[in-house]
Amino acid sequence: MKFHITFERDEDGRYVAECTDLPGCLSEGDSPEEAMENISEAIIGCLKSRLKKTGEKLKIPSIDGKLDISIDVTEPKYAEAS
Repeated sequence: MKFHITFERDEDGRYVAECTDLPGCLSEGDSPEEAMENISEAIIGCLKSRLKKTGEKLKIPSIDGKLDISIDVTEPKYAEAS
């Protein structure tokens, strides 16, 4: 999965990275490399949080065997902040 990330320097000289595909997902660092590492961690955390929320909304029937669930995270409704 690919994400669009923007970088800019703030007034203090720090690098701010924002994942525009995940509203509200941003981070910063003293160098571009640090900002990239931090935004990568932020993206993972953001996705985990959103998948957890999605999973809590699913009504899963009681089962005795295997259950496969597929969630399409490319749909805009899963990428919006709520």
